[in-house]
Amino acid sequence: METKGGKKILFYSVLGILGCYFLFLGLAKAKVFLAPFLTAVILALVVLPLCRKLERNGTKRAVSSLINTFFLFILSIGFMALFSLQMKSMVNDWPKIKETMKPKIEQLKTFVVHNTPISREKLELNKNSSLISPASGQGTQAVSFLSKIISFFGTYLLVFIYIFFLLNYRQRFKEFLVRLFPDEKREKVKKVTHKSATVVQNYLVGKLILIGLLAVVYSIGLGISGVSNFILVSIIAALFTLIPYIGNIIGLVLAMAFGYLTSGEISVLIGVILTFTVSQFLESYILQPYVVGDKVDLHPFFVILVVVIGNAVWGIIGMILAIPVTAILTIILLHVTPLHPFGFLLSKKSTPNC
Repeated sequence: METKGGKKILFYSVLGILGCYFLFLGLAKAKVFLAPFLTAVILALVVLPLCRKLERNGTKRAVSSLINTFFLFILSIGFMALFSLQMKSMVNDWPKIKETMKPKIEQLKTFVVHNTPISREKLELNKNSSLISPASGQGTQAVSFLSKIISFFGTYLLVFIYIFFLLNYRQRFKEFLVRLFPDEKREKVKKVTHKSATVVQNYLVGKLILIGLLAVVYSIGLGISGVSNFILVSIIAALFTLIPYIGNIIGLVLAMAFGYLTSGEISVLIGVILTFTVSQFLESYILQPYVVGDKVDLHPFFVILVVVIGNAVWGIIGMILAIPVTAILTIILLHVTPLHPFGFLLSKKSTPNC
């Protein structure tokens, strides 16, 4: 009997591992479709309260959906314009950055040569080989770059098309979902759907407000510290906070790199570190509890885990979508009796309610 039990456990374990492998492989292959669709779902949930408010005031659903979609579109255009202006400023400062960092790079080379088995000849060879590219490949690279730009803008516009239809036909989608279940379970399905949407809305709206406040705090601190292109660095660093735990570290490293690259002064690094230390204190003890609060019922360990998995499957967009998607999944698992143990595992509550 023990042998049969062991074989059964082994069989289901192997089956589960293979299932997870093919699931994540399928998700990676379906990124072209699923990533923009899920992004549209999340953004639609963000503006859904505003959409409902317009409709309560007498605006037709199609018009309110169009207004909110256009609002998100204009907001994204404004962000990209600001980003491109700051990038242009950085490109103009590039000769200054190279001149400032030249002696620092030489010092680093000297340190590497004197303290490692790597010779100066090898360093120069690697440098030259990385810069040389066949002339025949330049045309191919240009075509590849152009195709990526076209693909990006195609996906970018597709997201807003999805948002409009999701907002305009949301009642139909909800009714379809409810009709998939027997009559006695439809009220429970409506409850789970409403709760999932509410949790994600509260989390995302709070997170967006937090990003805006952090961008202002970063801009003040980095501007006083003398960081060049501090607006761009502040916005990017604030946006990286969408990635839990890891995002703050990336933002700090980015600000230190840009500040030091431009000026080469230690005082700038000290200013950056002080800015992020104060900002981290404000975020953890003031902004996070009062602005975002405890909106998502996820265990911290699984927050990190799903962010890492999201990065492995879809890259940066996967890291950003990982938290709201897992929050929805957790609510569903907690309300499906056979899957309740999995919901309990993902939840940080000791006794989650059904």
